[in-house]
Amino acid sequence: MLTVNIITKNEEKNITECIDSVIDWADEIIIVDAESTDKTPELCKRDKVRFITRKWEGWASQRRFALEQSTHEMILVLDADERISPELKEEVLSILNNPTNEYNGYRMPRKTYFLDRWVKEMGWYPGYQLRLFKRSHTTMPERLVHEGYAVDGNIGTLKGDIIHYSISDINQYSYRNNLCAYMQAKEMINRRKVGYKDILLRPIATLIRNYIFKKGYKDGIHGLMVAYFDAITNSLTYMNIWDMQNKDKQKR
Repeated sequence: MLTVNIITKNEEKNITECIDSVIDWADEIIIVDAESTDKTPELCKRDKVRFITRKWEGWASQRRFALEQSTHEMILVLDADERISPELKEEVLSILNNPTNEYNGYRMPRKTYFLDRWVKEMGWYPGYQLRLFKRSHTTMPERLVHEGYAVDGNIGTLKGDIIHYSISDINQYSYRNNLCAYMQAKEMINRRKVGYKDILLRPIATLIRNYIFKKGYKDGIHGLMVAYFDAITNSLTYMNIWDMQNKDKQKR
């Protein structure tokens, strides 16, 4: 028996295909929606889908709540802009048919598309994600950004891909990265003092590392844009940290 967890916020462009990729073989789909104002609620009115509206309290909090609402032991987690490939579906079904296996969780490769181009370098692929696990052996640690599940016990690796249509336009990606930078800054604010060199040099180092050493150039102009965005996010993160750490001084 399998429960699929999905969290949403204004995902009318993605949610139907996401649900379609699992609805024929999942036993339950839990969708925790952060008060969408588009057609997301209407599109989720389907058999097997339990749609729950909950005020946004952060990624980790929403995912933890979805996990708590699930009624089956095996949990599969998807984002609204993700789909399960046929190959991955067969692997998951095989696991469900063998409940005595030695693993409490499974990670799987994710094939991410940036402006309709599959990005393979800079750690984007296989970019393993821990998305299938036993509920009784799993917790969701509190984090503001880049949240992830913690599984107690052995973790296996699957071959089939999650298909991730992550970035469809630059404005969308800019907004997401700006939010990510702010949340990262809040997590990092007490680690150490940020200064001039951090704001100047860290973004440059990030760009060089991703585009040259992590071979972003192999993904062409898409790789260049991804590398630039990572550098911009890095720059915004350290500028936000500096701003937070120096608020009192700026008021004087």
